[in-house]
This record gives sequence, structure tokens and C-alpha cells, in this order.
Amino acid sequence: MPPTCSTKKCTRISRWLCDCCQQNLCLRHLNEHNALLISQLYPLTDEINVLGNCLNTLDIQKIIDNNREKLEQWRQDCYKAIDCLFEQKCQELHQLVNEKIGQQRKEVNQVQLKITKLFNAQEANRQDIELLISTIRQLETKMNKLEETCCTINTRPLIIDDALISIKNMTEYELDLSTLSPISRTIACPKNSIGLLTGNDQYLLKHQKPNLCLFDREMNVVKQTLWPYDAINDMCWSSALDRFIVLTENNIFLINENTMSIDNVDTIEERDWGSCTCSDTVLDRID
Repeated sequence: MPPTCSTKKCTRISRWLCDCCQQNLCLRHLNEHNALLISQLYPLTDEINVLGNCLNTLDIQKIIDNNREKLEQWRQDCYKAIDCLFEQKCQELHQLVNEKIGQQRKEVNQVQLKITKLFNAQEANRQDIELLISTIRQLETKMNKLEETCCTINTRPLIIDDALISIKNMTEYELDLSTLSPISRTIACPKNSIGLLTGNDQYLLKHQKPNLCLFDREMNVVKQTLWPYDAINDMCWSSALDRFIVLTENNIFLINENTMSIDNVDTIEERDWGSCTCSDTVLDRID
């Protein structure tokens, strides 16, 4: 016997097995079911038409211009780098030429002084005259060559690597590093320092082997104390305790920002501590 329609209270014979919902439907309910599915296309048509209109009205030039600003900034930075190198080499050239001319002037002054001495003494022999003539001729030759042989400038073509600029499609969840603010300050870390830091409203606390150091807003060390304990797993600031909390594998330490004293919390049984964070009342840990 043929199956009946799956629609509630319908006793008609099924004419079709719906592929999408796997229900047996009579001709009437099959048409209703089909009409219901077709009706769902109308709002989808409206939505895709709206998206199409948005795409048509999209200001493509604005998108290009916004990204072109980054290229323009790169170009200006390169111009500045070239101009800086150019000015540096111009200064070197200026210094070299002045040194050359200064040396020539010194030699000329020495000859002038020698001639003046001979005039004042009213004594000059042929050897003096010949020596002066030879020296003047040498200076004359140097002066004639000065403009041509003062210095040589060797330049090489500027090679532009296409890989200096990369333009690629950014995926939906990719982090745009260009939106990050530029580097404000840096801290030089001694070898084997722990790469953790935490802070309160005034200071940053960081391990700078062999010390724990407090840094101010200018990244200057304002206070420090020797850290003789195990490797630090994590640290945080507790406003409730008014202390920095430092975790090692089996211990918790409290750091006083005013005195830089280190106190071991003995009331908590030894256990493995992985990381921590604080609320106003609770120290949370991850083993």
C-alpha cells in the first residue's frame, strides 16, 4: 500500500519523496512545500541585490587612495634616506676639498714667509733663489691640477628590490600589523633574563638578570633588587595586596614596589604554579 502524506492530519496518498526534508508528500502539500521554498528566495534576492548595489556604489578610488598612502609614505621615507645620504656625502666632499685647499694655502704661506725673511735679511744666494723657484713651480703644478684631481667620486646604481614592497590579499581573520602603533620604547634585556613583565599605574616590573627591576614610563630603571630564587613562571599586580606577585614553580612571592622587599608566602602549600592573574579579591592560577 502506498505511504500516506507525512503532513499532520493529511490522509492523502503520497505522490513524492522530498529530497531536502525526506518526507512523503501528497500533491497538494508538495505544491505548498515547493511554494514555501520558493518564497524564501525573495528575501535572498533582495539581500543579494542590496549587496550588488553596495558593490556598484563602492568608492574604489577611495580604497586605492587609502592604501596608496602607505606606498606614498614609503616613497617619502626612501627620499629622506637618499637625501640624508646625499647631504652626508656633500659634507664629506666639502671637508675633503677644504683640507686640500688648506694644505695648499699652508705651503704657499710657508714660501711667502721664507721670501719675507730673505727680504728682511737682505741676504739671498743663488741656491735660495733656485729652491724658491722649484717650490713655486711645484705649487703651481699642484694648483693647476687641484680642480681636476682633488678627489674622485665613485657611485653605483641604486638597486631596487621588488620584494621591498609586498601587496597581498588579507584574509578575514588576519591581523593587520600596520594598524599597530609604532614602537614607543625598548628595553635591552641581558642574556638569560626572563621575558615576562607586568605593571601597575606607575611602574613595569621585569626580570633583568640577575635583578628584578622597576621601570618608569620612560623605560628607565628606577628601582631594582637581586633575584636569588628559581626561574619565574609568571607575575602580576594585585591592587588588593598593593604588591606585585611573582610565581616560581613551587612558591609565591610578594614584591613591595616602595622598598623592593621580597616576601615568600608561606601560608600556601607547595604546588606547581604555571601562571596567574588577579581580581580585586582573588588570585587565580593555572597549574
